Amino acid sequence: MARNDVKAKEDQFIDSVKESLDDAEKLLREAADATGEKATELREKAMESLRRSRLALYDAQDAVLAKGRQAARAADDYVHDNPWQAAGIAGLTGLLVGMLISRR
Repeated sequence: MARNDVKAKEDQFIDSVKESLDDAEKLLREAADATGEKATELREKAMESLRRSRLALYDAQDAVLAKGRQAARAADDYVHDNPWQAAGIAGLTGLLVGMLISRR
């Protein structure tokens, strides 16, 4: 997936959650001013909007975790396929970090 596609989906998701939360906030404000059956109906709509937002956030969390697992799996496969290169990269990284720490 291209970086632009990912960014577009992220923006779309964020806009969707913001819109849903704004709707819920508006409905709760209206419910505070209303009484009786109208207030109950508005609160139920607000709760439904919040539930949809929560589900969207859970879906996003699952997607991020899946991408993390996929990246870890790819790194593990690379290390198993190229052990000497991985050891060299780890050694070089350690050397650079050690040099940066010793400069302070």
